[in-house]
Amino acid sequence: MLYFTMAVMGLLITPGPGVLSVAGVGAGFGARRGTQFIAGLFVGTNLVGLLVASGLWGIVRNVPYLEEILLGVSLAFLAYLAFRIAFAGSDISFSRATRMPGAVDGLLLQFVNPKAYAVNTTLFGSMPLGFGDPVAEIATKFLIINLIWVPVHFGWLWLGITLKRLDLPPKTQRLVNYAMAVAMLGAVALALVAGSSGSGTAG
Repeated sequence: MLYFTMAVMGLLITPGPGVLSVAGVGAGFGARRGTQFIAGLFVGTNLVGLLVASGLWGIVRNVPYLEEILLGVSLAFLAYLAFRIAFAGSDISFSRATRMPGAVDGLLLQFVNPKAYAVNTTLFGSMPLGFGDPVAEIATKFLIINLIWVPVHFGWLWLGITLKRLDLPPKTQRLVNYAMAVAMLGAVALALVAGSSGSGTAG
């Protein structure tokens, strides 16, 4: 169980479309909207987990080009965020939008987030906990995952809000913007490599 818990932490802490967008909503729209967005992501990630744990995802993923479409949408979203960050001037922001995102946006994002499927496939498809009852094992895995998932995402929300409130000098803020954009484009590049090798993961 310790090995499984450590694996969950490693898989969830690494940046992906979900946590990066959480930070963006926090930076652009504040704690209230960020919390609503997390609520949508939370429902979405658990629904994805149910698809994987029930075996339905193994059937659905055979739809032609489905994984490629999910990867493409996710990469486009990350590239868009990186572009907006790099050209945000002296205004630190993970993302900008004309409409304030909420729970529905978070829910929909998780359904096109290849990392959500990849992570859940890894966690539910391997790393047995040793329970004799498969239902008890799946329930325990859901509990462990969610106990880690929630604080990780609120941590990214806090990061977005904090960066927005730092009021750094314009030059420093631009450097932060560029660094964030480069890091996100690096995630896009890693996702492209993973996608071309058939793993179906996203940065």
